[in-house]
Amino acid sequence: MKTLGLIHTSATLVPVFQQLCAKHLPGVQIVNIVDDSLVRNIIQRSELTPDIARRVGHYVSSAEDAGADSILVTCSSIGAAVEAAAAQTNVPVLRVDQPMADQAVQMGQHIGVIATLATTLEPTSDLVRRRAALAGKAIELTAVLCEGAFDALMSGDAATHDATVAAALKELSQQVDVILLAQASMARVVDSLADADKLVPILASPGIAIGHLASQMG
Repeated sequence: MKTLGLIHTSATLVPVFQQLCAKHLPGVQIVNIVDDSLVRNIIQRSELTPDIARRVGHYVSSAEDAGADSILVTCSSIGAAVEAAAAQTNVPVLRVDQPMADQAVQMGQHIGVIATLATTLEPTSDLVRRRAALAGKAIELTAVLCEGAFDALMSGDAATHDATVAAALKELSQQVDVILLAQASMARVVDSLADADKLVPILASPGIAIGHLASQMG
């Protein structure tokens, strides 16, 4: 039986990926590693520091030691550390937003990226630009930060978070061919939009990443 190591920076993502893996990777054993202090530290320091990157590398090594045949890191904010760790690991290591970025590059020339955290917006935007360059495709990228939405969510005001993100999605949809959600936590807002079918395609990383892994591990 193959084993997939999942490294999370939020415990709330464990059931999300558990459900996706049960559907798309039914014969694969899952090992979860969770440390929600990673993103908290990034927010406090406004950047991915070398110390945080070293911790990410340690978790990737731990997943490999636990017998993982592939490793998926489910947080976009630590993407650069994931890529660095991948170079030191003997099994495939994937950052959660890479398959989504590749799909967006194939779908359109003007790509929108939306986030509620600046520390996530830039890593995902940078990834899209690099994946487009790798594919030899010229793109235009519009990055949008939903100011105040994350703070509202953390203070328990999910309604304000959802309304802010929904308004930004509708506005951005008029300017681009496809939109990427830089954070998996924003996907539920799309599901609740009454007129989502009138917007451009909106991509969320969890399902796309697990679908990609299913094609690799199947």
